Amino acid sequence: MNKSPAALVKEHFGDKAKLVAALGPFTNDDLWVPRVNETKGLARVPNAKLLRLFSVLSAVKEKFGTRFKLVDAICEIEKRSKDEGYKKRLLDYPVPRLYDLYRATAKRAGIAVEAPKALVSKTTGEAPKPKAPKAEAKAAPKASKAPAKKAAAKPAAKAKSAGKKGKS
Repeated sequence: MNKSPAALVKEHFGDKAKLVAALGPFTNDDLWVPRVNETKGLARVPNAKLLRLFSVLSAVKEKFGTRFKLVDAICEIEKRSKDEGYKKRLLDYPVPRLYDLYRATAKRAGIAVEAPKALVSKTTGEAPKPKAPKAEAKAAPKASKAPAKKAAAKPAAKAKSAGKKGKS
C-alpha cells in the first residue's frame, strides 16, 4: 500500500522543516521562479507538492543543470530553437511545468524519457507503485442491424421531398 505524503516526508527527511531546507539549494535563479509568498514561504506548502517539487527539481538539476538548458532542450525537440519569443514565454514557466512539457514533447518525438524518480521507501526498497487504471466496463459497440431496404429507401424519400419543395 502506498504511504501518505506525511509518512514519506518523515521517513526520508525527518520532518517538513528538513524537506524545506533540502529544497533550499534549488531555490536559486538557475532553477527557481520566485512565486512563493515571502512571508509564508515553503513551510505552508502541502507535503505532496513539496515531495513532487523536490523530485522534479533534483531530476532537472541532474539532467540539465539549469532551467535555461531545459528550455533549450524543449526548443530543440520542437525545432523552434531560433524562436526567441517562444523561449522568452517558456522562461516564465516554473520548472515542474517545463519538465512536464519536456517529457510530453520528447514522447511525441519518440525520445524515451524517464519520469522523475519517486522517493524510494526504505522499508520495502521499492518506489511507490502508481495506481492501476480502472478496467473499462464498456464493451465494443455493437454493429447496428438495420435492414438494407430501409437504408435504400432513405435516398428515395429525400428525392420525393425535394420534388415537393420545387412544385410549391
